[in-house]
Amino acid sequence: MTSHNALSPFIPIIPCSKPSAPVKMADRPVSLAEKRLMDVKLNELGAWLGGRDFTPNGVLSAIRRGHDRYYNKYINVKKGGIGGVAMLLVGYVAISYLWEYDHIKHDRWRKYH
Repeated sequence: MTSHNALSPFIPIIPCSKPSAPVKMADRPVSLAEKRLMDVKLNELGAWLGGRDFTPNGVLSAIRRGHDRYYNKYINVKKGGIGGVAMLLVGYVAISYLWEYDHIKHDRWRKYH
């Protein structure tokens, strides 16, 4: 009959006084091209913009990434609410108003007799 004590010489026991801190992503140096816009300092903004891909495929892939991030954060959630869809509708209304503002402004100044 084997006991657990018989296996103990084969299992190394590593003493640990305190757990080590987890390594954060900020500890790793990141190139300027890989940084997000919110992580770029103001004096690095020109160099960061210079590293962006402004070709039609680059712009389409950036729009696709933004859509995927929005969809996964606000729409495709396990326990969601109306917040993500409401933000989308408010954005649509605001953009529609801005596009039609000149027409609305001219109608406002017109006098009806």
